[in-house]
Parts: sequence; structure tokens; C-alpha cells
Amino acid sequence: MKYGARNTITAKVVSVKKGEVMAQVNFQVDKPCTMASVLTTESVEDLALAPGDEVILVIKAVNVIPVKE
Repeated sequence: MKYGARNTITAKVVSVKKGEVMAQVNFQVDKPCTMASVLTTESVEDLALAPGDEVILVIKAVNVIPVKE
């Protein structure tokens, strides 16, 4: 998958909280901290994100975009 942002961080999905339209995904990154991303529930389901998954977080402006390869 190609994406335009150049800043990336490897992370692990910690939790997925799905709503009817939006979902919040929390990530554990290499340093002892967490990051979160709010995206559509449809996107979470399309990526099949689940706790324990390894993902790449693409950081662009104020957006955190999870990429599962």
C-alpha cells in the first residue's frame, strides 16, 4: 500500500473500541507510551484490527493512520 506521509512508527494494537460509525484504536509504541487513532468502524473492520496486531502508524499533520501490511 502506498501512502504520502513519511513519518512512521511501528506499534502494537492494544485495544479496539467500536461504535456504530466510529472506532477508537489504542496502540503501544516502542517507548513506554500509547497513541490512539479515531477512524470509521468500517475501516477498523476492513483492516481486521485486533489487540496484539503489529501495525505501522503513519503520522501526517494531526492524523494517525494505522497501516497493516
